[in-house]
Amino acid sequence: MIFSGDLIVLSGPSGVGKSTLVKAVRASHPELGFSVSCTTRAPRPGEVNDREYHFLTEEEFARRSAAGDFLEEAGIFRHRYGTLKSEVVAQLRQGKSILLDIDLQGAKQIRAAAEKDEELKNASVFVMIVPPSLAVLEQRLRGRQSENEEQIQLRLGAAKNELAGFRTYDFLVVNDDLETAAADLNQLLDVFRMRTSIVKGNPFQ
Repeated sequence: MIFSGDLIVLSGPSGVGKSTLVKAVRASHPELGFSVSCTTRAPRPGEVNDREYHFLTEEEFARRSAAGDFLEEAGIFRHRYGTLKSEVVAQLRQGKSILLDIDLQGAKQIRAAAEKDEELKNASVFVMIVPPSLAVLEQRLRGRQSENEEQIQLRLGAAKNELAGFRTYDFLVVNDDLETAAADLNQLLDVFRMRTSIVKGNPFQ
């Protein structure tokens, strides 16, 4: 049988520990692909074009956005970021699974794009990383000691709204204990590879 890759869209509210979890899972699944994002911000020391990011001018980003080149895009702190559809699709067609660590707005855009594209629809799986409770999330945000009280309340309010949409995702992973959450996500990655939707054609004809 010939399989296409999975597009694993992973998102969750700020403070849920998503980045740490993704790092742990990538260590267990080094075969996972990734997409180099585009950005309009300037390169930082040590960053190389087309390695860390595709560094684009505002004009070039706007042109590519208008052309529909981005699978998802967002404006963050006066800069724009986007995931190129061409890079994602090329890897999926090679049978390589891709893990996208993006915010909930980005996940929503990919879901909308998948509704109009059968190839993306068959490949996409949406996983939300959630805290065991809002109280634990607040404790984690305060433990970072990087935001003032107003910012913490804003993040908690945003998280509550984001978590209310959990049913739009296919799977939930509760990040209470990092080791347990990583094991749960690793199991999901193994299950994803057995989905009928990613089998190319009919191998039984």
